[in-house]
Amino acid sequence: MPMALSHDIGSETQKPLAVVVIGGLISATILTLIVLPTLYVMFENRWHKGHRGPRSNEKGVAVKPVH
Repeated sequence: MPMALSHDIGSETQKPLAVVVIGGLISATILTLIVLPTLYVMFENRWHKGHRGPRSNEKGVAVKPVH
């Protein structure tokens, strides 16, 4: 952060790099903490609705289908 806000000699070459690094850290944090968990929940719900796997009882134990 100090490198991005600096106005000293040589800061004109360091400032763009600092802004990119800070932007990358912020965007990676937002993606990791908000976007990816949201997408995971959305796709998990869709997969479970359309999934035709083995049936399970109320305790979550798989039971064989009766033919």
